[in-house]
Amino acid sequence: MIKNIIFDFGDIFINLDKQVVFKAFQNQGILELPKRFYTLNEEFEVGKITPKEFTSQLQLDFKNLSTTEITDIWNSMLLDLPDYRLKFIEELASQGKYRLFLLSNTNALHIPHVAKTMGIDRYNRFKNSFEQFYLSHEIKLRKPNAEIYQFVLEQNDLKPEETLFIDDTQENTDSAAKLGIKTWHLQVGKEDIIDLNTKL
Repeated sequence: MIKNIIFDFGDIFINLDKQVVFKAFQNQGILELPKRFYTLNEEFEVGKITPKEFTSQLQLDFKNLSTTEITDIWNSMLLDLPDYRLKFIEELASQGKYRLFLLSNTNALHIPHVAKTMGIDRYNRFKNSFEQFYLSHEIKLRKPNAEIYQFVLEQNDLKPEETLFIDDTQENTDSAAKLGIKTWHLQVGKEDIIDLNTKL
């Protein structure tokens, strides 16, 4: 029986355009991101480097872009959080049937941008729907590493078999499943988080 639900953020609640960063850099004549970008991104997502260090490191490869322009491109992948999804999670929280958690790979540039574009009131309404709001750059752990799921389970005294984890990335759900956590690999564009009742 499911008692706890752990939600991803991007493409579960907030819509993303994951290709927009690549397209924007291509428009600058940069046809592919340097390999070190992926390592840099992982370090940024676990809070090992600051936003200034992240954009300055990228600027070494994208010399014709200012750090402000890089920040704007980086944040442009973040789209909207539809009202119907906000109402859905608020209603689910108000029912008190499940313990609700958010677990997101994110960074210190994206979250302030999300709060600004959503509006602080809507952002706080969303955040307050969860018992715990875990962001990778704050807890220094990221998916799909097993340690991040263990952390959430242990911090909140959750049993894996009573816990459902929802994510749009199969690598992440596969990793959680190995710990005995129930999972839903949500197919973006084919499924929506408001279909949750069909998975419980």
